[in-house]
Parts: sequence; structure tokens; C-alpha cells
Amino acid sequence: MVRKSWQTLKKWTAENTPVLWVVAFVLAADRISKVLAQVFLTENPIVVFPFFHLRYVENTGAAFGSFQGANGLLIVVMLVIIGYIIHSWKDLCAQGNLVKWGSVLILAGAFGNLYDRITLGYVVDFLDFLVWPVFNVADSAITIGGALFVISLIFHKKPKREEK
Repeated sequence: MVRKSWQTLKKWTAENTPVLWVVAFVLAADRISKVLAQVFLTENPIVVFPFFHLRYVENTGAAFGSFQGANGLLIVVMLVIIGYIIHSWKDLCAQGNLVKWGSVLILAGAFGNLYDRITLGYVVDFLDFLVWPVFNVADSAITIGGALFVISLIFHKKPKREEK
């Protein structure tokens, strides 16, 4: 049984190497950028452009400031999303590349923010366009992944109906 599981995992890893690289890249970029934000931005924000600042924020909620202080609930929600994507991987991939890569980006972003929630009790945000809530690399991956899902819905070709 262990040997068969190991062989299955080995085969899946070989077939999904690009997926693993993208997840690793997003996680690394997210962690490194958040650590840099914690080191360099806690005292003063950095004005990059008049419309874009780097500003350290400890976010205990979800998107747009909702669910502030609900870290435990948000951990459970992220675990459910991660579990769903892993459990439904074959079905998601069968929907096409937009859904597959959207799932990969959502998964990587969810892992990045989950790490913060578990280890820090909040998510580190630092990208501030001043007209939008402050966000991070993981949030960007989740947003791009969600956009890929929407694009796949728009361009999904429905099978032709058989005429009777």
C-alpha cells in the first residue's frame, strides 16, 4: 500500500512539475516580500509613486476589511478551499488550462496567507494603491487565479445540442 501510494505521488509529481514550480515561486515571493515588509516598512511607508505606496499593515480580516478578528474562521475557510482544490484536482484540470492555472494560483495564494494566519495571527499586507485596500503577493495570486476562472467561464464553449 505504501509502495503504491509512493508510486502514485512520484507519477503525479513528474506530471505536474510546472505546477509545483509555480506554487513554490508564488510562496517564495510572498514570504520574502512579507519579511521585507516587516523589516523595512513597520516604521514608515515608502512612497513609490504618488498613487502607490509600500505600507505595512497587519490584516486580521479578509478582503476589503471584512471579518476583522475572525482569524480562526478564516483559517478554516482557507483549509476548505485548499482541500477542495487538492481533492478536485483532476476535475479542475479537465476544465482546461485557465481553470487549472487559476486553481494553482488560488492554491498558492491560500497557502501563503494561511501561513501568516497560523504563525502570526494576521496576514501581512503592504501594497497600497491608496484607492484600494492594502494587499500582498498571495492576494494578487488569488485575484489573478479568480480572474482566470471568470475568463474560462466567458470563453467556455458549450457542447452543441443534438437536434432531434
